[in-house]
Amino acid sequence: MNKDVASGNGTSTLGNLALGLTLLAFGLGGTGVIDNVAAADAAGLATWVGGVTLFLAGLLALRAGSTADGTAHAALGAFWFTWGTGVGGGGSADAAGLFLLLWALLALTLTLAAKGGGAFGQGVYGLLFVALVLSGIAALAGNEGLGKAGGWVAVLAGLAAWYGATAAVAGWPTAVGRARGGSPAAAA
Repeated sequence: MNKDVASGNGTSTLGNLALGLTLLAFGLGGTGVIDNVAAADAAGLATWVGGVTLFLAGLLALRAGSTADGTAHAALGAFWFTWGTGVGGGGSADAAGLFLLLWALLALTLTLAAKGGGAFGQGVYGLLFVALVLSGIAALAGNEGLGKAGGWVAVLAGLAAWYGATAAVAGWPTAVGRARGGSPAAAA
């Protein structure tokens, strides 16, 4: 198989699809680009798609022996389920900010752990980390501009996760690197 083509297993692909869709909904709501749609409006999708589906995909990946995918998807499933069921529950903005910053530590761990898995996967978790940090600081500081920036970064992370999952199913390239001779890899 060509190394430039994604080949993820079924649980990895399902997890990346769930993560991508949830991040897209959360991020688009956070940007304020759609009238009367906020990040909190993604709570149902975050609970069931991001939470339950990711958690189950993580458990299946762990059972299949994939520690990295299993840990990432189960932990992110717990995050999205907790966020989805708690949003709008009457907690303070400071509590929401702290929650997002604490879970940003998970995203940082996943980013560092994905080092051996390639730049593409590491990029998804890195963007998630940045999105959570910006959103957490925005909540703590009451800064709408930072919240919108966090939303846009979440959208980018969601698109990257969605593309990775779609590439695995469709056989599209995901390699990021250089071709022979040191020049940037040519698009196929």
